[in-house]
Amino acid sequence: MKIISYNVNGIRAAIRKGLLDWLEAVDCDVICFQETKARPEQVPAQLFEDLGFQYQYWQSAEKKGYSGVAIFSKTKPKFVQVGYGDYDLEDSEGRVIRADFEDYSVMSVYMPSGTRSEERKNFKMEWNLQFSAYIQELLQEKEKMLICGDYNVAHHPIDIHNPKSNAKTSGFLPEERDWLTSFMELGFVDTFRHLNPEPHQYSWWSMRSNAREKNLGWRIDYHMITENLLDNLSRSVILSDAIHSDHAPLLVELG
Repeated sequence: MKIISYNVNGIRAAIRKGLLDWLEAVDCDVICFQETKARPEQVPAQLFEDLGFQYQYWQSAEKKGYSGVAIFSKTKPKFVQVGYGDYDLEDSEGRVIRADFEDYSVMSVYMPSGTRSEERKNFKMEWNLQFSAYIQELLQEKEKMLICGDYNVAHHPIDIHNPKSNAKTSGFLPEERDWLTSFMELGFVDTFRHLNPEPHQYSWWSMRSNAREKNLGWRIDYHMITENLLDNLSRSVILSDAIHSDHAPLLVELG
């Protein structure tokens, strides 16, 4: 199964920039979107049905034009959980959706950014800690999982072009990086770094100062799989030539 994770920074804008033609060429089985910034009725389902994505599931934020996640699939999932279901967690910003397939579950997640204010930075840490607790409990039911999306954290110095100057910037704060380490200790593997030890590979670039052209980026998007799926992992790449967003899409292949 070929699965793509893509923070499109507005799905309607990405469509105008050629997203549909690109998706047809890349030919994946499942695509997990983050930051859709839209509601399902604002995006004609037929556009993606024509590409084979007959099954489309959304969680949009209550605030219009903000956040939002989705999973589109060519195969019908056994079950889809929009948001947290029975778990009593904040669910208004459209950040979590999960599809359960025959062999494993796929989750698309858009974790909060903490760059706008101290309040949002605190919210981010609280949200991340709650998410970890949620996943720890969910793993009792779903032993094989892929959690992909925009984590808004560069884990190690190799994952950011200027670690020294960003040591006090949200997205590379010690407490955020420590959280990601603890999250992975629940039993997850960073598929890209597992297969790609080379530096200077990023998934997000600022839209200022020609950062993308200079490859001055951050790797904040991930395909995380449970350790019991490692034998199924054959490929994990950043598709940096796709330019429909300030993020690059990620592709993972699981047998």
